Amino acid sequence: MDSSTTDMTPRRYTRLLTIAGSDSGGGAGIQADLKTFAALGCYGMSAITAITAQNTLGVTAIQPLPAALLTQQIDAVTADIGVDAVKIGMLHDPEVVLAVAAAIRRHGWTRVVLDPVMVATSGDALIARETVAVLVRELFPLATVVTPNLDEAALLLGRPVTTEAELPQAAADLLALGAPAMLLKGGHLAGDTLVDLLLQAGQAPVAMSGARIDSVNTHGTGCTLSSAIACHLALGCTLADAVRLSRDYVIAAIRHGADVKTGGGHGPLNHGFAPAPMQKLSRDAFVPPPA
Repeated sequence: MDSSTTDMTPRRYTRLLTIAGSDSGGGAGIQADLKTFAALGCYGMSAITAITAQNTLGVTAIQPLPAALLTQQIDAVTADIGVDAVKIGMLHDPEVVLAVAAAIRRHGWTRVVLDPVMVATSGDALIARETVAVLVRELFPLATVVTPNLDEAALLLGRPVTTEAELPQAAADLLALGAPAMLLKGGHLAGDTLVDLLLQAGQAPVAMSGARIDSVNTHGTGCTLSSAIACHLALGCTLADAVRLSRDYVIAAIRHGADVKTGGGHGPLNHGFAPAPMQKLSRDAFVPPPA
C-alpha cells in the first residue's frame, strides 16, 4: 500500500492569490496567472479587479469592478484558505489601489509581487493616468519586488529607456520611488539578446540575459513572469533565485508555444508544457520569508 494513503497528517497546498484583471482571450491577466500557478504546482485563487474584452489583437473594453467587491473577494479567500504569496497586476483606478494596499497591511502579507500593468502587448493603455501616482505611493513600499517592462518604466520615470546601457540608471531611479527591489525587464530592447536587471536595495544589480526567441506568441509574458516569481517566493526561494527560475520557465513556455497559431495577433505562451505536481505541505507548515 502506498504510504501516502496511510499518512493522516493534515495537508495543504502552496497558496497563491492573484489580484488582477480578467483577460477574455485567456492569454494574460487572471487567466495567465492561474495557469502559471497550476503549472508550477501551486494552488491558485483570484480577486478580479476589472473585466476586459480582449483577444490576441487588442483590448476593446475595460469595466473596473467596485473596490468593495474586490475587498470582499480578497478577504473571503484569505480568511478561509489562506495566502502564501500574492501577485498584483492590473489596478485601473486609485480606489482599487487603496483597497489592495489596505488588504496587504490588514493580512500582513510579506511576499508580494507587483506587476505594474499599464500597457498591453497590443499597445492599449490599461491604467488611468491618475492612478500611477497612487500606485507608486501606496504599493511600491509594500511590494517585495516590482516588475515593470520598458514601456511601464517610461511612464513611471517620464523618459524613455531604449538601450541596455540605460538599464542600471533606470533601475536605480525606479528603486528610488520606494520599492525594496525592482526587476526592470528589457524585452522591448532591440537585438537578439534579452536582458533583465534585478536591483535590490543595498545590493549590486544582477543582470540576467538570454537569447530572444522568434515568436509572436508573447501575450501575457509579464503576467506569467510575475506570477512565477510569486510561486517561487512562496516555495521558499530567495528573490534572485525566484527571478532566475521564473525567467527559465517563461523562456521555455515561449519556446514551446512558438509554433502554435492562436488568433490573428499576439498569441499566448504554452503555460502547461511541463506541469509540476501540486506541492503538499503539512497543514501547519510555515515557509519563512527568505533572508
